[in-house]
Amino acid sequence: MLRVNGARGQGEQVRVAVVCGTYAPERDGVADYVRRLAGELRGGPDPVDVVVAARSEDGRAPEGAVALAPGWSPRHLPQAARALDALGADLVHVQWAPSAYGWSGAVGWLPALLRTPVVTTLHEYGWWAWPAWVPQRAWPLVEGGGAYDRETGLLGPRSRGLVTTNAGHAAVVGARLGRWPTTIPIGPNVASPGPDAAGARARVRARLGLADGVALLVFFGFVHPVKGFRELVDAAALLRDEGVDVHVVGAGGFASLALPGDEARSFRAEVEQRIADRGVGDRVTLTGWVDEAEVSELLSAADAVVLPFTVGVTTKSGSLLAALDHGAPVLATVADERDADLVDGATVLDVAARRDPAAIAAAVRRLLADPDLAARVAAGGRRLAAGRGWDAIADAHVALYRSVLGR
Repeated sequence: MLRVNGARGQGEQVRVAVVCGTYAPERDGVADYVRRLAGELRGGPDPVDVVVAARSEDGRAPEGAVALAPGWSPRHLPQAARALDALGADLVHVQWAPSAYGWSGAVGWLPALLRTPVVTTLHEYGWWAWPAWVPQRAWPLVEGGGAYDRETGLLGPRSRGLVTTNAGHAAVVGARLGRWPTTIPIGPNVASPGPDAAGARARVRARLGLADGVALLVFFGFVHPVKGFRELVDAAALLRDEGVDVHVVGAGGFASLALPGDEARSFRAEVEQRIADRGVGDRVTLTGWVDEAEVSELLSAADAVVLPFTVGVTTKSGSLLAALDHGAPVLATVADERDADLVDGATVLDVAARRDPAAIAAAVRRLLADPDLAARVAAGGRRLAAGRGWDAIADAHVALYRSVLGR
């Protein structure tokens, strides 16, 4: 439960229970977001506990969390609702993403079961429906003009406050539900570089054994099929064949809530086989999961950060914002609906096509051939990230909570 003193420690106390379906910050971006938001909301004098569903088999709550129920299925939801009401919070703030709730949409019924007012943040929106067996053509009838939502159940229609992290999701919500949410952008998922960052380049290159003239390309984030890392491996091979010396570091784990257990191990084996097949074992390093300090070192040392996501990159990516905040020029694929803040040659450098190793290689060549362009993109990206600090995010949440409660 977050006990927030509004306006960063001033005014009447507001108590908020923040619900994060599975609280595993090292394996899930939404949980990491909750951890960082909770940390900033500790700006007041009162302690912070994050309320989550217990997922461990032994029934214990994750570290830093309170267990509500064993899960988020329809049969567990009444227990979770009773536990939430018993906390005595002024607000329940649900952090919504399907994978965080085990791909169960039952959490969407919480507004009908709780006595406590609900605020919801939609971290994902516009692509999912629950239950899956309902035909797509039937959803407009089921939704009844905004009374129910195919993705969030009653959370979207009935939450007293609704938050999206980007304008694209807000537009879909507005068109579907007839209400306009508050947009609060996310922040970097790595702390800003510290005073030791100036020496990071030399330290990282020495550890990797990189010769002068070898460009360090860093990919940061969970290594999933949709992140384009396979294509980045292929691009490393193309650049080698063209005489361009690069070393790619894949900084991130494979296992997550979205890609668990055997799926993650299988995908890692596929990536490792691809590296071997392309003959770039000496040019690609997979770190696996590394702590925040090591990620910061790598981002500070990078000649470029490459994010070739197969659906394109937007500013709802904490990895993107972390790279920008560290002053690295970012090469990024473009989403179907381009993020207005990501401007080619100003805040990022475009990778012109998705799922295309040649396009990645071309973007790398373009950057390496023009140091002035690289410096301009790095500076523009850092300015963009500077406006998305976690202190401002926390202040926006406190203002929302006070507005919802009429305080």
